[in-house]
Amino acid sequence: MRLMASCWRGTAARPMRGCDQRRWKEEQPVGRWGGAGSAAPTRERPRPGVLPRSPPAMARAARLLAALAALLAAAATGDARPSKIAVVGAGIGGSAVAHFLQQHFGPRVQIDVFEKGTVGGRLATISVNKQHYESGAASFHSLSLHMQQFVKQLGLRHRREVGGRSAIFNGENFVLEETDWYLLNLFRLWWHYGISFLRLQMWVEEVMEKFMRIYKYQAHGYAFSGVEELLYSLGESAFVNMTQRSVAESLLQVGVTQRFIDDVVSAVLRASYGQSAAMPAFAGAMSLAGAQGSLWSVEGGNKLVCSGLLKVTKANVIYATVTSVSLQHTEGKPLYHVEYENEAGTGSDYYDIVVIATPLHLDNSSTITFEGFDPPIDVVQGSFQPTVVSLVHGYLNSSYFGFPDPKLFPFASILTTDFPSFFSALDNICPVNVSTSFRRKQPQEAAVWRVQSPQPLFRSQLKTLFRSYYSVQTAEWQAHPLHGSHTTLPRFALHDQLFHLNALEWAASSVEVTAVAAKNVALLAYNRWYQDLDKIDQKDLMHKVKTEL
Repeated sequence: MRLMASCWRGTAARPMRGCDQRRWKEEQPVGRWGGAGSAAPTRERPRPGVLPRSPPAMARAARLLAALAALLAAAATGDARPSKIAVVGAGIGGSAVAHFLQQHFGPRVQIDVFEKGTVGGRLATISVNKQHYESGAASFHSLSLHMQQFVKQLGLRHRREVGGRSAIFNGENFVLEETDWYLLNLFRLWWHYGISFLRLQMWVEEVMEKFMRIYKYQAHGYAFSGVEELLYSLGESAFVNMTQRSVAESLLQVGVTQRFIDDVVSAVLRASYGQSAAMPAFAGAMSLAGAQGSLWSVEGGNKLVCSGLLKVTKANVIYATVTSVSLQHTEGKPLYHVEYENEAGTGSDYYDIVVIATPLHLDNSSTITFEGFDPPIDVVQGSFQPTVVSLVHGYLNSSYFGFPDPKLFPFASILTTDFPSFFSALDNICPVNVSTSFRRKQPQEAAVWRVQSPQPLFRSQLKTLFRSYYSVQTAEWQAHPLHGSHTTLPRFALHDQLFHLNALEWAASSVEVTAVAAKNVALLAYNRWYQDLDKIDQKDLMHKVKTEL
């Protein structure tokens, strides 16, 4: 993906209008008295023991008594803030939604976060030879505004980038190679594929320009109860239709050649999602956007964002597997009974709001059951794409890639087309802590290589890629939905105050998309709790937002 970023950077016929990060930064909420965070104007207080004599003072006292009466009435009718919130899952979705929920409801709300494994979820590391390496999501796009804000709030730093060249391998030879000269890279793209790379860039920019509207909507407090409503607000029917059409079909329509799709687009999608150009166009556009921009990661490991958000939120992390959520009928707002189990046994508790921040699908052995709901809550019908990440400490077999002398092998990252089928990407990776003196291992030296594959690698396949190796450590999970396997777009709102954050990943799956979903669910819960229905599923939001500025 660095290859595409290097080759495409600066080649657009026009600037990225909607992808200017400064233009789309979230606006700070406007204070009650006009300015962002501005203090209320000071007023002269009456002296102790002296009754206010002026009519304005009496009017102020009357308003104060009315406000206190309204507050007491709100508490009596159940309109006060929730007392307890449950979040199921402590990955980036769960930790982000806990953070956003506290922002909206205040620090006095108790937030319990249930996690059956380790905090971070798909943001994880593996230790190799006393160093830690990313085994989950390795990097983020420069326009990941929520992730950028998290890093800033938590006082984390961007990891120092160590450069390396990329190439695309088709099983026999390299169909595209990156050089150290930008103009030569550009010429090679043009020579092999004409202006297809420009047409692709313009298509991706158009999608991203509209998608970036979500940050403005969320800055103004708007939320959506379903994925289709969210997509329609951003790109109207065009975005919704992109979840039903393939990447290949959409790109052919804008003039991208089949050869470019087979050689380049498919390689990027295999590295990102483990899927082909037959996947839906919207998810494909999100993946291809990551190949065009500059990427970054967190010093010390990307999972530090999750643990950091839970720490500042002061969430109560309960290491247990949630088994069921049942509806309890109460006067006013519903109450949810959450049951869970761990090594100590079983437990349960009652919550005003429940957010499911983990996948719900039929082939997931830990699917949560929902009881007492009428109509019943349907589990998402769809499959997930299995992904295996193998961290191999050893010597690369450069002869397999056409370089008998390993000293001459120039690439740190290799993407693949449909062949070979047993692996999708191979990267010479750096540890999560990169010192100023760190240098990437030379090709003839033993290095840590990250191999992405759809299935665990056999010993014979490892021998194909490596001359010899010291260790192999693997992480296997259901990384992304099998896009296109879900015929309808799911909803965030499963019940009045029961939400499924991961619904959005059926349209597109990435760390930043999950953070966007977390913000949406927090706003949706807040607006529903206080019955601010004008902030939910509104049409023509761009016009509304402009009139509010």
